[in-house]
Amino acid sequence: MVARYGYVPFMLIGLNGVGIALASSGAPKIWLLVVLVVAIVTAFLVERIIPYDSEWNHDRADSIRDRIHVAVNETLILASVAAIPLLAAIVPAPHLWPQHWSFVAQVLTAILVADFGITVVHLASHKVGLLWRFHAVHHSITRFYSLNGLMKHPLHQTVEMAAGVVPLILIGLPVNVASALALAVAIQLLLQHSNADYRIGPAKYVLALNEGHRFHHLKWAGVGDVNFGLFTLIWDHLMRTYSYDPARRFDSTQLGMAAKPDYPSDYLHQMIYPFTRGGGCALKSTTATPHGDAQTSDSDPASKYRC
Repeated sequence: MVARYGYVPFMLIGLNGVGIALASSGAPKIWLLVVLVVAIVTAFLVERIIPYDSEWNHDRADSIRDRIHVAVNETLILASVAAIPLLAAIVPAPHLWPQHWSFVAQVLTAILVADFGITVVHLASHKVGLLWRFHAVHHSITRFYSLNGLMKHPLHQTVEMAAGVVPLILIGLPVNVASALALAVAIQLLLQHSNADYRIGPAKYVLALNEGHRFHHLKWAGVGDVNFGLFTLIWDHLMRTYSYDPARRFDSTQLGMAAKPDYPSDYLHQMIYPFTRGGGCALKSTTATPHGDAQTSDSDPASKYRC
């Protein structure tokens, strides 16, 4: 009971709160990494206490690969934070950032702005063939657990984060706010892809957490082109890409990519595959049948590039 209802508040409010306190006080950045390690350990522990699908807790020759993805992409996030002073020196900001606001308000503002930029690129990645080539790595998963959030091609990770953070940098985002934002992104990805069967009540219609994000990982194009938000589902409601069915139960047979069931599974091939001829998808449109399967038609102007 404690894990089911207390996990999300502990991560979202507790650990992010600690991160905000550390960042606002100017504490050494290493302490934010300590908070991140606590978040990862907690995520793994809770997934074993209240698993949504116990089978998703077992290795499928993907654990080492996923840890490499996490190490590479988290390093990219940290490097982007470290580069902010250099970028500010090259492109002087117009001092539009509301530094007179409370630190918490500044972090929440950064989260909302970043959420919009990342959501837009995420949506575009399901519609633009070139972006989908790299985003497809993330959709190749066949089990849904915490580390999946950072299982991304580093080029796509860079594009997504740039869309969320560059506008903030251009208006003078302080480094300490960026540090708190980086931690919030990492914690959010752990929660969003968690295999924990936690409860958040009506907040599931607003917060982009695992109960809604599973629909995004349905393997059929069109059916899974929903719920693109990173932090919130606000933009999905506005763009009419929100989807939720409380009766639906997920398992591995519904995850991945229906058109590419043999997508490369090792790290090196996942880095190379988007650059190959086979790394793209034919322009097709997919609709779900009443039985949860999919039907595909060719050459529809409104169709997706997603496999």
